[in-house]
Amino acid sequence: MKAVARLVVLLVLSLLALEVFFAARIGMMVAIDPQSTTFQRSEAWRLLTERGEVAWRQQWVDGDRISHHLKRAVIASEDAGFTEHSGVDWDALEKAWEKNQRAEARADKLNLKLEQRRATRPSQQQTTPKRAEPKVIGGSTITQQLAKNLFLTGERNLARKGQEIVVTFMLEALLSKERILDIYLNNVEWGEGVFGAEAAAMHYFRIPAASLGTYQAARLAVMLPAPKRFEKRPASGYVLSRASVIQARMGAVDLP
Repeated sequence: MKAVARLVVLLVLSLLALEVFFAARIGMMVAIDPQSTTFQRSEAWRLLTERGEVAWRQQWVDGDRISHHLKRAVIASEDAGFTEHSGVDWDALEKAWEKNQRAEARADKLNLKLEQRRATRPSQQQTTPKRAEPKVIGGSTITQQLAKNLFLTGERNLARKGQEIVVTFMLEALLSKERILDIYLNNVEWGEGVFGAEAAAMHYFRIPAASLGTYQAARLAVMLPAPKRFEKRPASGYVLSRASVIQARMGAVDLP
């Protein structure tokens, strides 16, 4: 029993030390721009191991050198309540969870039908149909996305989500909303090896981030949920039509 108790104490102390480390790192971000994020380092390693090189575009710019149009577009697209919530939008998380549960149930139903079809008509199966995978919808705020990208892995489990929420509250407690948005926009992915607003503006429009117009900003904001996929067709019908919707919402967005 004593060994178990020691193990528990060590585990608790390790967790506390980790939280103190995160808090100290965030506290430094009040004045010091983060040089890289956990997500960026994992992407750099992936590119190096898969391609033997790291093609990288990123340039930090201060918030006043990022177009207000882009700030409004990203808030309108990713987190309409950014200036009002304390880091977590519980209603959005609940709605995302309910949608994901329904999507998982639909996928399970389709997969059951595929299994039954294979069992009853094996001779007619020329190829093995792909299993249906549920489309996972996120309910994360901008602050939560920043928390995950700065320090955490992309795993989907309760422990990782719990740590994300703890770091989210640290960010909100130690940094201003304006600073959170600036760090997010300078580090978020906009394509393979393309990180931050300045690199994205130059990559897609050949202009600095400060010069982005409303429609250009809306197009970049649309790409954020799946930048690697949208990078292949940045002017697709979906991107352009969705950008028009975001552009119409931008006027109602308050900046921090």
